Amino acid sequence: MKSRVRLDLFNKHFELDRESSFVKEITWYLVKSFFFLTPFPFPNYFKSFLLRLFGAKIGKGLIIKPRVNIHFPWKLEMGDHVWIGEEVFILNFEKISIGNNVCISQRAFLCGGNHNYKVSTMPYKNGKIILRDGCWVGANVFIAPNVEIGIDTVVSASSMVNRNLESNSIYAGNPAIYIKQRWE
Repeated sequence: MKSRVRLDLFNKHFELDRESSFVKEITWYLVKSFFFLTPFPFPNYFKSFLLRLFGAKIGKGLIIKPRVNIHFPWKLEMGDHVWIGEEVFILNFEKISIGNNVCISQRAFLCGGNHNYKVSTMPYKNGKIILRDGCWVGANVFIAPNVEIGIDTVVSASSMVNRNLESNSIYAGNPAIYIKQRWE
């Protein structure tokens, strides 16, 4: 059987709706490399300032640990008192919205970018991600594009989320399945 995948025909010149200039994007990569991807713990207020400078909408009380990779800050909204753990990766080709009092634990991957594997040239298939108020994304969780996690929902460590999750619930596994209510 011969493969039908044709990556040689992938549209290399396809432009995402980057919503920024080339200069802004390159400047962000330099800033990100020095102040965000480093193990040095720069102050949270300074990182919040830099994110706002590049167009992110950031509430008060952001805690953002070292080695956090944010792809496009201008496509990021975060509410008040958000905690982002070490080595979180936010791949936001589309808008990612994070509510108030949300905890995203170490090495979680919010993946707003993907490819359509049903087409032989595998074009981009990106989508937004919404984390509602009070949710907790455990360590090493993968969240796929076009997913909304409900209010006060917990996603246990190392889970994979590829569909919307109801509010006030605990989910675990790959794929993540409902376990029980968070608050009785």
